[in-house]
Amino acid sequence: MALEMKARPLTFVAHALALAAAIMVLFWCISFRGGLAWEATNKNLIFNLHPVLMLIGLVIIGGQAIMSYKSLPLKKEHKKLVHLTLHGIALILGCIGIYAAFKNHNESGIANLYSLHSWIGITVISLYGIQWIYGFVVFFFPGASAGVRSASLPWHVLFGVFVYILAVANAALGFLEKLTFLENGGIAKYGSEALLVNFTAIVAILYGALVILSALSQAPVEDDYSYSAI
Repeated sequence: MALEMKARPLTFVAHALALAAAIMVLFWCISFRGGLAWEATNKNLIFNLHPVLMLIGLVIIGGQAIMSYKSLPLKKEHKKLVHLTLHGIALILGCIGIYAAFKNHNESGIANLYSLHSWIGITVISLYGIQWIYGFVVFFFPGASAGVRSASLPWHVLFGVFVYILAVANAALGFLEKLTFLENGGIAKYGSEALLVNFTAIVAILYGALVILSALSQAPVEDDYSYSAI
């Protein structure tokens, strides 16, 4: 299925939203939550790495990896390398981000994996890893036969879109969960921090929507190297 719209204008807007979301989550964690740290007496600084790395990794860089086929004026093989590399970076940042949450919980005496957000998060990072390994083996190295690649591509794209949607939805769920804890801890429900967290989630969702729309839209006519839309 392909939408009757050009993908490239959507990617331009998506890039702007990606930058905005990255700035917003960093501003929140640094200005409102005290900063970022791997080792600290204040264990909340360790946790702050979690939303930053998960949003910038799986959502923003993962989205850039998806859009790379529709936004970069490169040959197919070069796009494939960019796509694989960006997804690899997103996966690494996601793993570190999840570890930061475990590290914070373990050092603070908080139980792990007790929420729906954490369950979905483990599912997402596992599926993301499986998808990346499959893509590497089948489409990059050692590479499957042309017939296998052709048959696998639609399912690879579909599964990738599914995992990405799940990642964006879980990011929004994570913002909601954290904001609920903070509001129960005393921050104003209509204060500047609450508004910032909610708007960060909204920008992330809009960015994710544009990523998906770009994947479903038409590549430039002059680009002979893009894969077909779903």
